[in-house]
Amino acid sequence: MPDYDAVIIGAGIIGAATAWRLQQCKPAWRIAVIEKESACAQHQSGRNSGVIHAGVYYAPGSLKAKLCVAGNQRTKDFCREHDVAFEECGKLLVACSERELQGLAQLKTRAEQNSLEVDTLDERQLRQREPHIQGLGALFVPASGIVDYAEICRELLNQFCEHGGEVLYHHQVHRLVEEHAEVRLFCKAANDSEHVISCQQLIACSGIQADKLVQSLGLDLSFRMMPFRGEYFQLAAEHNQIIRHLIYPVPDPSMPFLGVHLTRMIDGSVTVGPNAVLALGREAYRKSQVSWPDLAYMATYPGSYRLLGRFWKAGLGELRDSLLKGAYLKRVQQYCPGLKKADLKPYRAGIRAQAVDSQGRMIDDFLFARGKHSLVVCNAPSPAATSALPIADHILAELGLH
Repeated sequence: MPDYDAVIIGAGIIGAATAWRLQQCKPAWRIAVIEKESACAQHQSGRNSGVIHAGVYYAPGSLKAKLCVAGNQRTKDFCREHDVAFEECGKLLVACSERELQGLAQLKTRAEQNSLEVDTLDERQLRQREPHIQGLGALFVPASGIVDYAEICRELLNQFCEHGGEVLYHHQVHRLVEEHAEVRLFCKAANDSEHVISCQQLIACSGIQADKLVQSLGLDLSFRMMPFRGEYFQLAAEHNQIIRHLIYPVPDPSMPFLGVHLTRMIDGSVTVGPNAVLALGREAYRKSQVSWPDLAYMATYPGSYRLLGRFWKAGLGELRDSLLKGAYLKRVQQYCPGLKKADLKPYRAGIRAQAVDSQGRMIDDFLFARGKHSLVVCNAPSPAATSALPIADHILAELGLH
């Protein structure tokens, strides 16, 4: 008999949400969450802008669009029910050129197709709302908000454990074997001792490690995970009141990243970022970090070279901004000219786990892989944190467990 009815790999927000929802759907099941770190939300879930996205950017009809719009409301409802602090401060997408005004009009159309309430502001109205921000116009998205996703993750797992779930920290999965009636997980604990855990149903929510688990299960691996480091700064405390809303540039439609933005954080501070630099390791949060095995793994994948060939110019620009603080600052000064280099203080970086296919294309939507007794969340970049609860329900529906 397997040790557990279900095991979820990964104690990030998608893993936590999936465990919580599965327990609600199957209260008699023995369910465990396996996590290699010493606490939850140590990677993407705890190293992001903390934005509750509304769903402006995403193609109508895509999973991203549907799950983000649903997740916006469900995230807020969860916070209200469990006393997790959040704020519905709204977002301003600021256009600084005629070309960006055209992009703003396209985003308004997309937002309306996704059934979102948005308002167009002219230059005067923008200045009235945000005296420190300049632009030719803006799109106001009132449903956007801010929260600490690590706090949501902790609350989800607290609820899960209170109702009989288990969270096993310091357990790194290094091999999976899917058999006729169960899946076996080979794990190393903190003391390097080997553990074998079996389950009837495996759900892997492992972010940047997703391709390794797909490969270990013997499933079709049509992608690789590429780590993009998002580097942030924090404004000096005297600038904590510099903005009232979230301030975003109009994104480049050819790129999956949203650009360097000013973000009000739930603790009252303001962050600047992120950029997007191809990291030299799956968890290379510092510029000096290199993982030679990860680098070799990426170097043997044709999609890596095709990706670099496709985006070499943008990549060099991101690298320049990473190395030169003044260049990074210029991106922010386009819409907030009053900021100076001395205002940018150090802040933690994050890693965006991005699936890339063999042609070097970044996979845009959420992506899942299925085995007989397993499901792997393969691609879940932003807005996955906002969408975590609907993603959990989507996973359970795919497995017939809803």
